[in-house]
Amino acid sequence: MTVQVTVNSVATDVADDTTVATLVAERGGRHDRIAVARNGDVVPRSSWAATQLSPGDDVEVLAPTAGG
Repeated sequence: MTVQVTVNSVATDVADDTTVATLVAERGGRHDRIAVARNGDVVPRSSWAATQLSPGDDVEVLAPTAGG
């Protein structure tokens, strides 16, 4: 079963047991350089595995970019 959440402004279907940690792992990238906000609140890295996504959640996965 899946639920719909919004990830970086894109409607996305995820498994109903998806956690923030699972979402980040599926998206790849260096986890030590990523920040996650769920419904406007920063999710501490120590809580990623315990923070389950719910239908309608608005998730922002943010990574620093170099440039200038």
